[in-house]
Amino acid sequence: MRPVRFLVPGTTGKFRCGGLSVELQTARLVGQLVPVELVTYRQRQSNYPFLKDLLRVDPPPGEALWIVSWGFDVPMLLRQLRGRPVAYHAHSSGYGFDLPPATPVLAVSRNTLGYWGDRSPRSPLALVPNALEHQWIARGARPGTSAYSASHGRRPIDILVQRRKSSTYVLEQLVPALRERGLRVQVQSGWVDDLVDLFNSSTVFLYDSADYWRGCGLTEGFGLPPIEALACGCVVFSSFNHALADNLDPGLVGNQIGWGTLAGDLERIMAAVRDPGQWRPDESSLQAMLESCSEEALSERWRQALIDINDHWDYLLKASYRPLVSPTPLQLRWQQWWVRLRGRLRRWLSLP
Repeated sequence: MRPVRFLVPGTTGKFRCGGLSVELQTARLVGQLVPVELVTYRQRQSNYPFLKDLLRVDPPPGEALWIVSWGFDVPMLLRQLRGRPVAYHAHSSGYGFDLPPATPVLAVSRNTLGYWGDRSPRSPLALVPNALEHQWIARGARPGTSAYSASHGRRPIDILVQRRKSSTYVLEQLVPALRERGLRVQVQSGWVDDLVDLFNSSTVFLYDSADYWRGCGLTEGFGLPPIEALACGCVVFSSFNHALADNLDPGLVGNQIGWGTLAGDLERIMAAVRDPGQWRPDESSLQAMLESCSEEALSERWRQALIDINDHWDYLLKASYRPLVSPTPLQLRWQQWWVRLRGRLRRWLSLP
């Protein structure tokens, strides 16, 4: 298979975020299958090659498969990589751009897969969810693990909230109301050296990103924090927007936050703190979900996806097949209008 080049804007300063962490982890995972190179395109760094430098010395199509992922930059990057094997590693959706015909899409969630299955139905599509780092599975103190047995008892944090992406409802209404009822609530912001330990120390985890993503006009790409919390034995109360609905089955795996009223939320969360065992998912169901998100499982998904994408680009570049082109929404509406009109004309002409 072709070597793979992952494109990121940079790896330090303002570019450090959850999306970058996931892309770096994915590059490491794929690096176990094929040679991988990380390439920056906005920030020049001495330890990574720079996109413009590589394009000058490596004429198309080149030997590598390029992976683009930064949503706002994808159209610009695809123009620069025209004529080269490329695939879009799609996290969030809703950026509004269309892909060139036959551009492969590697979707991190079924929500994103469905988005591109609608918007680019003639492109090769693959589902490659983000992998849960091994530390969450190995060290998470969930029922059935030695870590849970060693720490059994009331945890020091009743409620954990991560400030980033949290709604004003959670931060300004729910959190104060929970504190008024004597619960120990920690709102985490900034860098944490050991997130696994923080989650292992928490009974309930609140995650409400619906307002954040609606305000951005984008979607929750995958939603790792609730899965990380579940791996650590937390009871999860979450919104169910976008990709969160992939895994958080309401009332079975996760519980809904914003359950109609503030009073309803308070009663349910307080009940979960008192008796978390009644609110956690079934152990076998949770273990199956965690295994499906493991690096081992995702490595196999990436292996098959890379084989398929390489075959696809062999067809386009070596055999000179023409890519399939999807009709535009305007063309489709015109076709539907013409079919209806033709049917009416036929009925009119058949009248005696």
